[in-house]
Amino acid sequence: MFIAAKAYRGMGMEGSLARWYDRTTRKDMPQFQALAARIATLAPPRGAVLEVAPGPGFLSIELAKRGFDVCAVDISKTFVGLARSNAAAAAVAVRFEVGNAADLPISEASQDFVVCRAAFKNFADPVEALREMRRVLRPGGTVLLIDLRRDASVAEIRRYVEGLGVSWLNRLFMMVTFRTMLIKRAYPIDDIRRMTAQAGWIDPRIDVNPIGFEAWTTK
Repeated sequence: MFIAAKAYRGMGMEGSLARWYDRTTRKDMPQFQALAARIATLAPPRGAVLEVAPGPGFLSIELAKRGFDVCAVDISKTFVGLARSNAAAAAVAVRFEVGNAADLPISEASQDFVVCRAAFKNFADPVEALREMRRVLRPGGTVLLIDLRRDASVAEIRRYVEGLGVSWLNRLFMMVTFRTMLIKRAYPIDDIRRMTAQAGWIDPRIDVNPIGFEAWTTK
């Protein structure tokens, strides 16, 4: 069952904004490939992997290339359409579906690995989304949550944006977006610890990096 309720604290990405994001994040492909390679060392070979809020689907596609059985859920109809087209162009099979992170249309205990990258700050019900990520895990499965953190410095964000290799106009737009919207939506690490505890994550590991964090838990 898919839920029509809005799953964003702000506006979801649809239409031209989602298409711009698709074009821009293609520049970040080495990072998607590196993350997929990391996950491949942690998930069982040919295991079931779920990506929550995949956007244009680049990480899911890279995981499918590595032999995983991948499904992905995003609330944006535009993103789901783009992701399906991107998967077809890459000649890999990924099930992209429209759905709400707080009520995933995924069976309980069906996934070996769940990943959510750069989307958690936008969820309307973050604790329920965290609970859902754990619910769909099989025993022994792992969740990996990656996102921006509230106290990331402007200098570090600028270094990240400049490393993407996009045009100066896109760099300017991205910096404005980070400073006026994304940083304000992001959570402090203490809030991440509190929410993971509320969601029933057992002994989560939270690693901090220059602009964000990674939170892990195993069921």
